[in-house]
Amino acid sequence: MANFKKESVGNWTVCGGRMASKDQAIGGAIFIVCVLVAVIYAVTLFYPQWLSILGVNAHSATVQFWTLAIPVFIAFIAVIAIGAWIGWTMATTPPPKPIEEIEAETKSEAEEKTNAHAER
Repeated sequence: MANFKKESVGNWTVCGGRMASKDQAIGGAIFIVCVLVAVIYAVTLFYPQWLSILGVNAHSATVQFWTLAIPVFIAFIAVIAIGAWIGWTMATTPPPKPIEEIEAETKSEAEEKTNAHAER
């Protein structure tokens, strides 16, 4: 059996002879949690009777409805919130200067530099 001794070296964690940064360890943990949530979600959606093990004795159709409704509701609200944020940002951002005005400023600055160098 392999020895998976874990020790820390600075920002790196040595696990089983392989070094992983703390970011990689956090990423691995996030990956594992997401896979577990996806598996639990899929099992609950297609076989809601397993919840009786946890003491949840709801009707299968009700469980399946809420298993779909809650994520759809959260996704819908997230999309609406992003749209509202984009709208707010566009509404409160002042319009940019016309390109002609920017070109005129750039030209006058270049002339000032040329005049300043000519006076020296």
